[in-house]
Amino acid sequence: MPLPRRARAEPLARAWLAAQLGHDAITLPLSRTGRGRPQLGPPLDDADCSWSHSGEGLLVALGHRLRVGVDLEWLRPRPRAGELARRFFDPREADWLAARPPSTRTDAFIRLWCAKEAVLKAHGRGLSFGLDRLHIVIDDDGEPRLAGCDPALGAPADWQLRQLRPAPGYLGALAWRRPPAAPAA
Repeated sequence: MPLPRRARAEPLARAWLAAQLGHDAITLPLSRTGRGRPQLGPPLDDADCSWSHSGEGLLVALGHRLRVGVDLEWLRPRPRAGELARRFFDPREADWLAARPPSTRTDAFIRLWCAKEAVLKAHGRGLSFGLDRLHIVIDDDGEPRLAGCDPALGAPADWQLRQLRPAPGYLGALAWRRPPAAPAA
């Protein structure tokens, strides 16, 4: 759907979420955490949501009894992709990216970026947590996998990742995990 300005993303995401949840968009109990992560409140607090916009695209995710994160990127040239990977990614990811044929580096960079951002959005800290604190591997089938991470993210095996191609000219990723169990009293 056309999305000329960032300010239009939240109302569109809210409307889609409300329709999926059988709720009125105006009274949908949607707020933001102190770090800006969207969250649904009672009576929908067993649901979780995330959205991302890029170019004129908007991607929204909704999960039940899961923590979800989604990222969307418009495919466009990224001439500084290698430099950004060396500065902000795990060194193994930067090495993997540098070893890609030049014609595939932009796509590979965006795959890594989307997967990393989706995990960090689901975690709730976003990019401020640090892109270098998780290691993503792109498997032979093109799917991202969390191969290692800071303990604050839990165990890598707790996370599921999927690459998305939601529309021509866009790449995205969806990350999810079950929330950690509450400590026994």
